[in-house]
Amino acid sequence: MSHSNNSAQQGPAARQAAMGEQVLAEGSATAAELAERYGVSLMTIHRDLDELERQGVVRKFRGGVTAQPSGVFESNVQYRLKTMRPEKAALAERALKLVEPGMAIMLDDSTSALEIARGLRLAEVTPLTVVTNFLEAINLLSDQRGIHLMALGGDYDPLHSSFLGVSCVEAVQSLRVDVCFASTSAVHGGHAYHQEQHIVSVKRAMLDSAARNVLLIDHTKLSRVALHRVVPLSRFDLVLVDDGASADALRDLDEHKVHYEVCATKGGGDDRAGAT
Repeated sequence: MSHSNNSAQQGPAARQAAMGEQVLAEGSATAAELAERYGVSLMTIHRDLDELERQGVVRKFRGGVTAQPSGVFESNVQYRLKTMRPEKAALAERALKLVEPGMAIMLDDSTSALEIARGLRLAEVTPLTVVTNFLEAINLLSDQRGIHLMALGGDYDPLHSSFLGVSCVEAVQSLRVDVCFASTSAVHGGHAYHQEQHIVSVKRAMLDSAARNVLLIDHTKLSRVALHRVVPLSRFDLVLVDDGASADALRDLDEHKVHYEVCATKGGGDDRAGAT
């Protein structure tokens, strides 16, 4: 039980940090499990979880805590960075084929769009202008030769690792790019949805500033809704989904005449095209 004793002696800040890392890695945990693991009382654990929830790292539910999203809660960026990586990589690989030298492209603060930034480090699609509000993407591309990087300013939001707010929207509105690559938390009934209003306003501005819009959406986001409707899927020239998408979810896209492509993950089947 030395682990528990050490955890209890570390103090609340260190314990909360360790607890947050655990929940982000495992997805969820019960209060009883955490109390046993860290050698403290349930009352102390609930105080710790209240603080982690206040920070936006996790979301409490009856008897435990989760890092997974809900209709009103988007996962912390550190959790999203670890999930659905093969699927996001497949979407990004297809999206990169739409990028040509001389273009100006915009990337939103989604971890799906971040995979495009990763791909740009390897692909030689230069010269290229990349506009983004996502600090993770800025850090990835800041040292890339041939890429003119434009960082969108605004209020820094550590939960999303991005710059948001009115000043970010105004910065976006002053630009015109060739393609915007974006993602949202949920897609259903011919619309894209997101949990947080301040994210929605930036995404809408980005879509308005682009000649073409491409939505990257992994299959876990299909047939789901969130609190705020972002835009109709008709606003996107192309929707990219991975091959984990169910037949029902693809049927919903077909019924709403969405132009989509199904991208094969590594070891998956052939790419399939959908309704136009």
